[in-house]
Amino acid sequence: MKSSSITIPCRAFVLSASVLLIAATVFSTQEVFAQDGLSSLRSVSLDDSAPTPPKPVGSLDLSAIDKTADPCTDFYQYACGNWIKNNPVPGDQIRWARSFSLLGERNRYLLWQELDAAAKDPKTPLEKKYGDYFASCMNTGLVERKGLKPLEPAFKDIDSLTDSKKLASLIGKLLESGSVATLFRFSVTQDDKDSSKQIAETGQAGLSLPDRDYYLSDSEHFKTIREQYVAHMTKMFTLAGDSPDKAAKEAADVLRIETALAKGSMSRTEMRTPENVYHIYTIEKLEELSPNFDWPVYWKAIRIGHFDTLNVATPEFFKTVNQLIETEPADAWKSYFRWQNLHSLATNLPKTFFDENFEFFGKTLAGQKEPTPRWRQCTAMTDQALGEAVGQDWVKAHFPPQAKASMDQLVLALEKSLGDDIKTLPWMSDETKKAAEEKLSLIRNKIGYPEKWRDYSALEIKRDDLMGNIHRDAVFQRNYRLSKLGKPVDEKEWGMTPPTVNAYYNPSMNDINFPAGVLQPPFFDFTADPAVNFGGIGVVIGHEMTHGFDDQGSKYDGHGNRIEWQTAEDRKKFTERTDCEVAEYDGFEASPAHDGMPAQNLKGALTLGENTADNGGLRIAYMALLDTLAAEHKSIDDKIDGYTEAQRYFLGFGQVWCQNQTDQSARQSALTDPHSPGRWRANGSVQNFEEFGKAFGCKKGQPMYPEHSCRVW
Repeated sequence: MKSSSITIPCRAFVLSASVLLIAATVFSTQEVFAQDGLSSLRSVSLDDSAPTPPKPVGSLDLSAIDKTADPCTDFYQYACGNWIKNNPVPGDQIRWARSFSLLGERNRYLLWQELDAAAKDPKTPLEKKYGDYFASCMNTGLVERKGLKPLEPAFKDIDSLTDSKKLASLIGKLLESGSVATLFRFSVTQDDKDSSKQIAETGQAGLSLPDRDYYLSDSEHFKTIREQYVAHMTKMFTLAGDSPDKAAKEAADVLRIETALAKGSMSRTEMRTPENVYHIYTIEKLEELSPNFDWPVYWKAIRIGHFDTLNVATPEFFKTVNQLIETEPADAWKSYFRWQNLHSLATNLPKTFFDENFEFFGKTLAGQKEPTPRWRQCTAMTDQALGEAVGQDWVKAHFPPQAKASMDQLVLALEKSLGDDIKTLPWMSDETKKAAEEKLSLIRNKIGYPEKWRDYSALEIKRDDLMGNIHRDAVFQRNYRLSKLGKPVDEKEWGMTPPTVNAYYNPSMNDINFPAGVLQPPFFDFTADPAVNFGGIGVVIGHEMTHGFDDQGSKYDGHGNRIEWQTAEDRKKFTERTDCEVAEYDGFEASPAHDGMPAQNLKGALTLGENTADNGGLRIAYMALLDTLAAEHKSIDDKIDGYTEAQRYFLGFGQVWCQNQTDQSARQSALTDPHSPGRWRANGSVQNFEEFGKAFGCKKGQPMYPEHSCRVW
């Protein structure tokens, strides 16, 4: 499903778990369908006023429909037109969606109530821990009084660097204290070719702008952004006490290093191919690849157990790092790591830093007009740090057992539909169908929340030490990930917290995960008719299942191992069908031309996996609806409120994607987000499904009922 988007600690830079959604999440660590969650963490207000309770979200909103539009020409406008007209993006947001944003606001408010109560009057040791974390975040007066003092230890370590060849020692010191040092990523994850093993893995990182294109494109737009970025960094360094001349030099150092890292980085589209990011190296071979970096010092600093081999996801990147260590002086690296800490922690520094950070990353890059309230940031941060502590109590209050039982039944219905779909696929041979059916039978379903909650007893939280809590949490999370090295895989582990409005599929686990946060109206409503529920949560389920068979997921078997289970001929046919989707979505416009800027189209290759899942999910959820209606002796042509069950199904699906978005964030998303925007998630899917055209009485050849369409699953 997202939004956004957030990164999976173990493999976000290699092959992220496929996520269904895009818009407002309540705070996941995933690289999710929800982009808003990530952006808002860099653009929040220091206002600590209490939030206003949000309005409930209905499952199907007939008033949202624009009846002046022709559903056969532009279904998205028909399903969402009035909602779009009446719901502009709030000033403190960059995207506003009927489903994700509104449900996200509800869950966020409920979570805030829990955290606020725990901060004021904790009833249990667990409440005391997450209540103190939340309280430390909300205490903006203390943030002001402490100033930059919490960063002084990191700055002292950075200032001690005298030789670029000692970079590993510096990074080690910073990581030991929980300070920011993101030149590259390192973690422990499942082995792509043996999912029962957990291995060390490293790969590219180190950029502050949203994507490598921001550094490398010659367009006037990106040149202007780079100039604004340098001006922003110069202001931040000046606020930190450096002279204007020194600050300007530091900013130039950072841009030069980050630009070089961008040149050495693999593109997002290239990284979507699993084979591109799997390179098993011995430690000795890694040291030969980048001899200027003292790896033994680094291993010792992060206190990881013994290992002989690891996956180097992006070898060319480490060649770049090696060259930079050779050519960049120690002072330039000092600038880079000072910037890393100032930039990454700016929202939790005094207001002058916060405001300057918002001006560039909020207003300039994303088009956000005003900062998001402080309570939202602190709710997000607490959920990220202590998600399964907070989630235990949230689930008790907001996810009854009958909701979980109902989801179990829906998942079974969708599994049957996908199985039936596989049996009838015209392009797939019997041999490949058998392998696909086996994989489907092995998918693990995780619904609502983990069976076993994480233990946070080792994480020390202090009510009067926000930055210390952030640093200690960074060490705690890193130790948790690295401790997995060489241990059996925990098949019951979750990558999202319970209140999250999102879902995901993990190819190495071969599991689908539906947090309690998304199993609410408008996605899942006990009072709604089957058509609306299947158009909402049914498509969500089908989407995640289809991820197991998209261009990435289809390269993993039912046990999570990367292995080819399609015949050569079937793989060729599969690729022809995915190529059809790539070309189709390449033609969709994410942002129109305006003010001298050219139109920005989607990247079909970047969004391929999510587009395939959208299309597949819509088809198999419809099949499950037909089965359900037949079992209840009802017809797809039965009407409620003037619409047939078929039409209500598609309207329920379409209204999931009603959204408004700032132009700046739309352009950024087109370059960085593997999900298409709402208009094309709706229109792109229905125009590829002939049942839509039949449901709305369209004529062959109309935009939503074309003569030729794309179909994978």
